[in-house]
Amino acid sequence: MDVRDLVEAWRSHLALDRRRSTHTVRAYVATAERLIAFLEEHRGETVTAASIAGIGQADLRAFLAARRMDGIGNVSAARELSAVRGFLKFIGGADAQVPLLKGPKVKRGLPRPVSPDEAVALASDIAETAREGWIGARDWAVLLLLYGAGLRIGEAMGLMGDVLPLGDTLRVTGKRGKTRMVPLLPQVRAAIEAYVAACPYPVARQEPLFRGARGGPLSAAIIRRAVQGARGRLGLAERTTPHALRHSFATHLLGRGADLRSLQELLGHASLSSTQIYTQVDAAHLLDVYRHAHPRA
Repeated sequence: MDVRDLVEAWRSHLALDRRRSTHTVRAYVATAERLIAFLEEHRGETVTAASIAGIGQADLRAFLAARRMDGIGNVSAARELSAVRGFLKFIGGADAQVPLLKGPKVKRGLPRPVSPDEAVALASDIAETAREGWIGARDWAVLLLLYGAGLRIGEAMGLMGDVLPLGDTLRVTGKRGKTRMVPLLPQVRAAIEAYVAACPYPVARQEPLFRGARGGPLSAAIIRRAVQGARGRLGLAERTTPHALRHSFATHLLGRGADLRSLQELLGHASLSSTQIYTQVDAAHLLDVYRHAHPRA
């Protein structure tokens, strides 16, 4: 198979078989293309599927060293190595012998939640400054879903009209096509219903729930830009993003006594380790309170 066909097959595998996001597919395919270009220059010969499958530890080290020379840090290097390993396994199949190479140490950063007051102020500002009333109702509903139900922005954009009429729970399709049920607070349900009533476009069962100004599917970029604008007007920190609202949902629930297993289900995390990071967030908050309040701190 020609290497170009190989890359396209990799792209299709990621998008269709693995159900990776568009961003992940683009990044992993770019890594595969960089690896092929590097090997051609490094070895001074045309690269084939067989020569890629036979890559050795020394070749892989040289590739990462070259990427380091491009200026990438530990996090990017770790992601690059992960993408290369996936590509090599795809080429070699179940019996693929991927070179063992320890990745760089990456210090996992803590999610940065926003306070409840900041979350409400952000959503209110965006709704009030929208150019049309129904758009303000739409943005208010989207942001309440992120903060009040812990949805990812992509999950909110992926909701279809068949979620109507709303009940006490909402079925959400998350990463890799996994579905989960999340509870709907009365305020969140009311916000969505108010948007649907105000929306000038009919919300059909197989059409996106949230619509753009011209009736097409609403883009996550529109919400991100709205948040960025409100952040500047309100003087909020740069960490105040749509995804930070999801972090706030998790952190505030944990602080109110939610157990990790329940939080894992609500967030749609594949493993408990992804959820456990929020215990560190809560501990960091307690330590901050202690340092500011205790006379001996």
